[in-house]
Amino acid sequence: MALMWEEVVVDSRDPRTLGLWWRDVLGWVVVGESADELEIAPSQGAHPTVLFGAVPEEKSGKNRLHLDFVPDDQAAEVDRLIGMGASRVDIGQADVPWVVLADPEGNEFCVLAARPGSPD
Repeated sequence: MALMWEEVVVDSRDPRTLGLWWRDVLGWVVVGESADELEIAPSQGAHPTVLFGAVPEEKSGKNRLHLDFVPDDQAAEVDRLIGMGASRVDIGQADVPWVVLADPEGNEFCVLAARPGSPD
């Protein structure tokens, strides 16, 4: 039996705005859109995708699942993301080599340190 990872679903008060924010952050493309959903992917036909779906309630509490990203230059990427509307978040991480940020709707994600051998 085979299992393919299709998508990550993100609940959102404003799926179009949040989905377009993530599209711009990742340099991805919109692959689907309806009145209450927006779906992005690295390219047309690529998987997994990220689907932003409308929900009536605001986010509350810490995410149970979050995305981690590895940039070439952590400090530059954190600055870029904050300039695009992300914010630093303290979830009790203490002194760690990654930076916890939140997207405009408060969903946490981490920007890790560059991997060994990367240009950073």
